[in-house]
Amino acid sequence: MQLNIITLEDLLQFKTELFTEMNRLLQGGKESQTKQWLMSAEVRKMLNISPGTLQNLRISGTLPYRKIGGSMFYNREEIEKIMRGE
Repeated sequence: MQLNIITLEDLLQFKTELFTEMNRLLQGGKESQTKQWLMSAEVRKMLNISPGTLQNLRISGTLPYRKIGGSMFYNREEIEKIMRGE
């Protein structure tokens, strides 16, 4: 099992990105394709996979993620690398 350590810098970056995304949504903008961190539902839709398949990718270490509270977040760049076969 892979263990990811979240630093204070990671949390501050996440907070900044979260506030930026919330402001964008409140201003009525369309969904950004350049959003760095995706939630599980977004990843499942992007990869067209089931929740069980996503869980298997996490468990096997194929798809790195960060868990904050009870939510899983995935780096868009990492997903794109996997899709390209890198």
